[in-house]
Amino acid sequence: MSFQGWLVFATFWAFFVTTPGPNAVNCIGNGMTYGFRRSLWGVLAILTQASLFLALSAAGVTAVIATSPDLFLWMKLVGAAFLIWLGVRGWMNAARPVVAGDVPARSIYGKALLIATINAKSVAGYLAAFTQFVQPGVPIMEQMVVIVPTALTLTAASYMSYTAIGAWLGRRAMGAVLNVWFRRIMRLCFVIYGMLLGASGWNGRSA
Repeated sequence: MSFQGWLVFATFWAFFVTTPGPNAVNCIGNGMTYGFRRSLWGVLAILTQASLFLALSAAGVTAVIATSPDLFLWMKLVGAAFLIWLGVRGWMNAARPVVAGDVPARSIYGKALLIATINAKSVAGYLAAFTQFVQPGVPIMEQMVVIVPTALTLTAASYMSYTAIGAWLGRRAMGAVLNVWFRRIMRLCFVIYGMLLGASGWNGRSA
């Protein structure tokens, strides 16, 4: 991959991972609730998903998923249902005090991994990255040596920043009522993302 090609890819990926979505909302919520250091388990989960999707994209699996309308539709619907469930559950539990030590790291990691994996934006984004930036005449492994470190570094920087924002908000001296409503707004974002994801699935099917 040429330097110019790498620069274009890095710019695309930076926009891809910094655009607010379910992962960003979850990172902010984790930071507010558990603090920065403990919430890094969530960032690690996103990096795990990114590594997996990069490998699947290199193998051509995401292209198969994206070109299979029924499979892609069901992925969207399952993802939409999960996000809506998380949002409703979070809204109902927003008033309950959360002690960071009571939540195991595997729970933070597992929830973040599920949110990242069921996000249809991920499939579309990884497919776009490989269809637009991978050169057919160059061995895929030679290009992955450049693509993977760039993608993972930008992904880590983006979601660590979102987590830091959440941790900063969590340390502010907000009143209890304001804190509860802010957490509810964050959970409402999950519901909105889920509804938009489900609607896009049905619209794509009827088109």
